[in-house]
Amino acid sequence: MTNEELIRRAEEMKARAYIPYSNFPVGAALLCADGTVFTGCNVENGAYSMCICAERTALVKAVSEGRLQFQKIAISTDTAEPAVPCGACRQMLIEFSPDMEVLCADKDGNYATYRLRDMLAPAFALKK
Repeated sequence: MTNEELIRRAEEMKARAYIPYSNFPVGAALLCADGTVFTGCNVENGAYSMCICAERTALVKAVSEGRLQFQKIAISTDTAEPAVPCGACRQMLIEFSPDMEVLCADKDGNYATYRLRDMLAPAFALKK
């Protein structure tokens, strides 16, 4: 799957975001090592700490289906510049695949590419 195809899957998920408080839609598409893609969107709640980001939604869906190895994740927002995952998402993702690629796309589909390990260094990890 190309980066552009993965970003397109993330863009599609923005329409499903439940964002009555922030009005900030985020979509994510997580590419597993076996080629499967799991998508997610952010879901807000009146008790704001109960919200879940798009990246973690996709990750939890993948793990709940038995996938534990990931190649890359695409994140799409409606911002003028590509937005990066929050620290909580970075920490959740690094548990499984510290070397995965992170594609961060803006509202026009322009994207920046990062290595997850470089986005959260030094990372807290119990596994080696």
